[in-house]
Amino acid sequence: MNELPYTHEQLQALRNALARGERRVSFGDRLVEYRSVDELLAAIREIEAALAGTEDQPRRPRRLLTTTSKGF
Repeated sequence: MNELPYTHEQLQALRNALARGERRVSFGDRLVEYRSVDELLAAIREIEAALAGTEDQPRRPRRLLTTTSKGF
């Protein structure tokens, strides 16, 4: 079974800390202190993106198509 790197509980803890104006968040036995609100918001966005890609369907791999018109 493939475990997610983040949980909904961690996301909610970050959102609660932001709402209370705190920069310290505890996850079980770990305590994380963010340097700024911007850093806390970045963590929230990262977790939201990770969870969004795994809830409904797995993320599709990106495909990069290149074309050339001369010389190749």
